[in-house]
Amino acid sequence: MSGRAVRLLLADVDGTLVTPDKALTESATAAVRALKEAGVLFAITSGRPPRGMSMLIEPLQLTTPLAAFNGGLIVDSKLSVLEQRVIPEEVVPGLVDLLRQRLGEVWLYRGADWYVQDRNGPHVARETRTVEFDPQAVRGYEGMVEEIAKIVGVSDDEDAIGAAAKAVEEGFAAHVSSALSQPYYLDITHPRANKGEVVRYLAKAYGMRKEEIATIGDMPNDIMMFADSGLSIAMGQADREVKEAAHQVTASNSEEGFAKAVERFILS
Repeated sequence: MSGRAVRLLLADVDGTLVTPDKALTESATAAVRALKEAGVLFAITSGRPPRGMSMLIEPLQLTTPLAAFNGGLIVDSKLSVLEQRVIPEEVVPGLVDLLRQRLGEVWLYRGADWYVQDRNGPHVARETRTVEFDPQAVRGYEGMVEEIAKIVGVSDDEDAIGAAAKAVEEGFAAHVSSALSQPYYLDITHPRANKGEVVRYLAKAYGMRKEEIATIGDMPNDIMMFADSGLSIAMGQADREVKEAAHQVTASNSEEGFAKAVERFILS
């Protein structure tokens, strides 16, 4: 697929659009501006909640839908809900128990709210800085089964994360979709809440073929959108499996990989 055929670029946020310090650089902003000047639409998708993506709307002048929770909640630029897919209520308790036993730390997301049991738990402070709002601390998740958009298992133990992902796949594959959004986050969402579905949603919304959409990302949860797009680009710091799933590889997110990809693969 030539860069001239791209009508829309869909980008992951963390690890792709922003730097390791979660900053949006002037080069990235200029690249999005150049896309618009060339008539190419730009959209973002992330495991973040909608509020955690809102700070990008103004600097990037976003008008396209924002796909939060890996596609579990799609909102417009005013954060009004366009489409929502939540985890089936009957499997929420089992998933929470599995992740708690294997990983220890579990977060829930419902609507605009983020729930934790320990404000001082692993990565809570980091995530608070990233999404720019505080979680709600609760004693337990008993009875919290309705309208859950995402469950996250948190651990810095890569082996434990891998084993938990396998256990979720073996026990709940018919009910949920699971993937790593960061090496330490195992995201669990509705089975149709994945970034491949985001590509299909945008293609339908804008009356274009999936082959006219380009995607860029860095994590395993981006592979599904790679598979559904005409041009896929992996970030330079991505794992081997992510790079092998992409058509092209750019520089890392600490080396302006997003801006370089736009210039080299989309606009050239």
